[in-house]
Amino acid sequence: MTPLTLGFVAIVRTTFDVALADEIIAQVRAQLASLNAALVGPVGAVTTLEEAEAAAEGLAAQKPDVLLVLQATFADSTMLMALAERVNAPLLLWAVPEALTGGRLRLNSLCGVNLGQHALRRAGKHARFVYAAPDDDTALRKIDSLLRAASTRRKLQAARFGQVGDAPAGFPTCDYDSASLRERFGIEVVSVALRERVFAGARAVEAATIDPIYAGLGQRVTGLDTLDKAATRGTLGVYATLDAIAKDDHLSGLAVRCWPEFFTELGCAACGAVSMLNDAHIPASCEADVHGVITQYILQTISGGPAFGSDVVAADDESDSLVLWHCGQAPLDMADPEAAPGVTIHSNRRLPLLMEFTLKPGVVTIARLSMATGDYRLVFGRGEMVPGPAAFSGTSGRLRFGRPARDVLTTLLTEGLEHHVAMTYGDHVDALAALADMLEVPMLRL
Repeated sequence: MTPLTLGFVAIVRTTFDVALADEIIAQVRAQLASLNAALVGPVGAVTTLEEAEAAAEGLAAQKPDVLLVLQATFADSTMLMALAERVNAPLLLWAVPEALTGGRLRLNSLCGVNLGQHALRRAGKHARFVYAAPDDDTALRKIDSLLRAASTRRKLQAARFGQVGDAPAGFPTCDYDSASLRERFGIEVVSVALRERVFAGARAVEAATIDPIYAGLGQRVTGLDTLDKAATRGTLGVYATLDAIAKDDHLSGLAVRCWPEFFTELGCAACGAVSMLNDAHIPASCEADVHGVITQYILQTISGGPAFGSDVVAADDESDSLVLWHCGQAPLDMADPEAAPGVTIHSNRRLPLLMEFTLKPGVVTIARLSMATGDYRLVFGRGEMVPGPAAFSGTSGRLRFGRPARDVLTTLLTEGLEHHVAMTYGDHVDALAALADMLEVPMLRL
């Protein structure tokens, strides 16, 4: 994939303090060099409509992933509109504060952005903005969020997901429309035969392939040797098979029908294999939940870390948190370092292999590409995984939000949201909001 590009234009009106504006432009350009994107656009300030039109033509040909316009001084909206009308890229306006000296207003940058935002709104266009000094990390974080969102959108347009088997009956939360996903986002979903390809492949995996996987996992978890060896190695064979399918078929992730056939026909659990795939940054969901694995892929791409698809199973009033849980498929990277992760059997089906640990404390982002309204919507929120004893067997954690957990639960149930949410570590809500804008889908914040 080609590197991301950041279009940059600084607007100056020469009746203001041009020398100060030039200093600010130089400082901003130096800051932008630290971002993971190639900087394109005019080096000097744009001071006339003709210069803005020329810059717009050049940038339109370069097709930047994000366009940043620095309002180095006040100017009327014509230069900004020339850029916005010609350059098809998410737009960010940057206004800089200035000292309240009691003397001359040297830049009047903020008023310029205000005027520009009005013109954009009147024209039916949208721009994000930041009001920060050139050396303020706030601006860089905002730009980085936009770039990560742009990168995610670009990757989604080339993403290809495998659905392994069909979703279980009575799980409309796992329904999807392949034609709609392709038309709206460029996403392709392909079918992967559960029995003919996955089960047959898992049964054919040789001991020489499973042995090093078993040994490597044994170094990361406790109790592996206490489980039924044949069933455990069956799950590891599933992991090896799904990993190979993902690589051979160039799949971005896998939505796996995990029950009942894995238990009743293969004699092992899919959960441990799903955990290991997630840990290897191959997003995998259970119950053949295609939108779930797409959401995990979005979070993984934005965060750079693995994602976990989970149920919301309880409200813990004592810690004012919601309990996230799934049988045992969270990636080992998410295990609380205070206790060594273990392994276990499925609580209902009584077969291995499942991971067992509590999720590590820290800020997390949860999300869901939802179809609860009949059309796409991106649901997301920020919270904190708080320490505490295991809520249930398998992989679980307590998630505290910035508002009462019961209120969040009310939103989940009132909105009729899907029973699976995805989570990753870190605060990525700004990037998700930007992505929702880029994908032109409504957003719901939890």
